[in-house]
Amino acid sequence: MTVTVESADPAAGNSTAEDGAATVDILAVAREQVLEQGRGLDEAQVLAVLEMPDERLEELLALAHEVRQRWCGPEVEVEGIVSVKTGGCPEDCHFCSQSGRFPTPVRAAWLDIPSLVEAAKETAATGASEFCIVAAVRGPDERLMAQMREGVAAIKAAVEINVAASLGMLTQQQVDELAEMGVHRYNHNLETARSYFPNVVTTHTWEERWETLTMVRDAGMEVCCGGIVGMGETRPQRAEFAAQLAELEPDEVPLNFLNPRPGTPFGDREPLEGREALRTIAAFRLALPRTILRYAGGREITLGDLGTEQGLLGGINAVIVGNYLTTLGRPATADLELLDRLSMPVKALSATL
Repeated sequence: MTVTVESADPAAGNSTAEDGAATVDILAVAREQVLEQGRGLDEAQVLAVLEMPDERLEELLALAHEVRQRWCGPEVEVEGIVSVKTGGCPEDCHFCSQSGRFPTPVRAAWLDIPSLVEAAKETAATGASEFCIVAAVRGPDERLMAQMREGVAAIKAAVEINVAASLGMLTQQQVDELAEMGVHRYNHNLETARSYFPNVVTTHTWEERWETLTMVRDAGMEVCCGGIVGMGETRPQRAEFAAQLAELEPDEVPLNFLNPRPGTPFGDREPLEGREALRTIAAFRLALPRTILRYAGGREITLGDLGTEQGLLGGINAVIVGNYLTTLGRPATADLELLDRLSMPVKALSATL
């Protein structure tokens, strides 16, 4: 893919003068701007990457891997997640089987504290440095906050692992309480571009999510924010989303790929094509050169084993191991064996503190 720019400066990349303008190779631009200078691509540049032809995909992935190695290092951060409250959510996120508004097989359930601690121990045993507690709620009520207080304290007393949380939208008081508990990182996904969000969720706004993320960052917790690719958004909207994430400057971006769930409004959509998923991974790495870019839900059906390896060699530097909230993932041993074969060390707990 080539983009037209106003300057014919050969230093910007391979170029040819045409009527006072120049046609520039976007990968040459990315090599100088991102790899050498550490400045992420902007929205228009990300779109140019997303529109590159398949025959240049291998070259794109190789550059994204170089960027990841240069600005993040060779380590891969491993995380496990567990749902403390599953199903019965009042929101209408069209991709989610945990919404109480859709006729899905998922039913509301709560996890007790001993089970939560055991899940944290099992996660730590894989070598993971992060354990994320997730709840299917609009935002936490006092019952959930009390369970978080008890659960985080019990985990910290039993096992050495960073505790993260994903509990929906927060008030300032709840943000402060979570920070005081010692929650290391808070996940709240923007899910998609601001322009496409009303097609995905109608019971709350993109701006409400942004407000929670801003409060979390200001409180000193790490910000984890990503979304789902393949929900019907256009390539320009994916580029818009990458630019909006870059503006937020999250510590971590989990990239999910739509796994259509029965009973949801998106249940009949086709999974994203594998090459498109890999192209998106590389584009997001070039937009976010210093950010933890994590494989999350849907990679198994979108990419399979070979694609999973290609993504790790195309910009990904973190994985969720084991199962997701309501869907099965790859066995943790399969991911850990793959990392070992690729000579990618698992990031130690001390490196995340």
